[in-house]
Amino acid sequence: MSSRVVVALRIKAPPARVFEAFTTEIGAWWRPNSLFAFTPKSPGTMAFEEDEDGHRLVERLASGKVFEVGKVRVWEPGQRLMVGWRQATFAPEMDTEVEVRFEAVEDETRVTVEHRGWDSVPKAHVARHNFPDGLFLRRHGEWWRELLDGLAVKAAERQLGAAGEGDT
Repeated sequence: MSSRVVVALRIKAPPARVFEAFTTEIGAWWRPNSLFAFTPKSPGTMAFEEDEDGHRLVERLASGKVFEVGKVRVWEPGQRLMVGWRQATFAPEMDTEVEVRFEAVEDETRVTVEHRGWDSVPKAHVARHNFPDGLFLRRHGEWWRELLDGLAVKAAERQLGAAGEGDT
């Protein structure tokens, strides 16, 4: 798996808080991108759900339908998250995954997203828009950077709220 996107950003909050914002408030900071829609009916609202088989990442569509983006493969609060990632048009052998690492760096958290497995999705596939590898990966990386910027805002709000609780 050599075709991958790696994006990192420091967020001014501890790893546990950033992990919580990433997983419990994904619907608030996630911004859809029409180039990378999960289904023809996207965008919906993203959410992590827990069921008898563990956690999964889903997109809830306005119609009430739920599209499973992927099963969570690793769930280590405050440390690491790994989830399968697929679009509705992916064939069974097309498998990408997203790994998110949360590392304390002084009073911040370095969040690193690695989205790998794009070698399993042919260049001609609708998900890749016939872009050359470099351009596709750059555009996808830009989107992940925008997403992490949204996460940073949400995590900072949560951090400010937690700091304010101690002021009473």
